[in-house]
Amino acid sequence: MNTHDNERLEQLLKQSLRASSAHPRADLQRDLWPAMQRRLEQDSLFVPWFDWALLAALVAGVALFPGVIPVLLYHL
Repeated sequence: MNTHDNERLEQLLKQSLRASSAHPRADLQRDLWPAMQRRLEQDSLFVPWFDWALLAALVAGVALFPGVIPVLLYHL
């Protein structure tokens, strides 16, 4: 690349940075780290109801058809 290409690239980069920083919501309104720390410290072991339904269907299927146990173990 020659110096003209470098200057053109520099000019384009400066224009794009100016355009993005001129956006009204470009900077954060507050620090997000304290909220993230609070969320990480919460004891949240939430299991959706659908997961429990799948587990119940699996247990019922194994109880009704015990012959699928070797197949399930093979696929693990």
